[in-house]
Amino acid sequence: PVGSIHPLTQILEEIKAIFIRLGFSVAYGPEIDTEFFNFEALNIPKHHPARDMQDTFYITDEVLLRTHTSNTQIHYMENHKPPVRIIAPGRVYRNEDISVRSYCLFHQVEGLYVDTGVTFSELIGTLEYFAKELFGKDVKSRFRPSYFPFTEPSAEVDIWNDERGQWLEILGCGSVDPAVFENVGYDPGIWQGYAFGMGVERIAMLKYKIGDIRHFYQGDVRFLSQF
Repeated sequence: PVGSIHPLTQILEEIKAIFIRLGFSVAYGPEIDTEFFNFEALNIPKHHPARDMQDTFYITDEVLLRTHTSNTQIHYMENHKPPVRIIAPGRVYRNEDISVRSYCLFHQVEGLYVDTGVTFSELIGTLEYFAKELFGKDVKSRFRPSYFPFTEPSAEVDIWNDERGQWLEILGCGSVDPAVFENVGYDPGIWQGYAFGMGVERIAMLKYKIGDIRHFYQGDVRFLSQF
């Protein structure tokens, strides 16, 4: 029998294609990294609960498996002068119990846009366009105020699910905190930016109506052959 492309790869390629059409480049970063790139440069200080060993896989006291692809953004900004417009896809690792909704490994796509005069309304327009391209022109989306250490103001984006009759979160976003720019040597008096991040598995589960995240990693041909 002829094989097929894994559903996570299909969704990842679709997400990348949408943002490439909007002028974003694709950047990749290391899956094994230091605390500085994964936490400190992103305004997540030593005492923050995300740095607890119950949430993060540490290799040594300073080296870990990245918990998000935001580390790619820090590496990229350290090596490139603004303006910047990138998405950073890749695998991330969290020390979580494996269940219907959570896994110790998953995939993210994060985005970063840095330029002069970047506004929150540009972020809203970009993500509304993304939602319509991925889920269809009739999709309803909303932005809720939220908190992330590396963006201010911050929001979470939900889409309306008719089958469940409820709003479902698809990603987090916000304007880049000036402290992050200072950590990479950008002048926050000149440059502004926005960032966003989404879990690929969550997007795939919503789009393909999959109820258990573990299906993606079990290699069951009966499941994979549907795609």
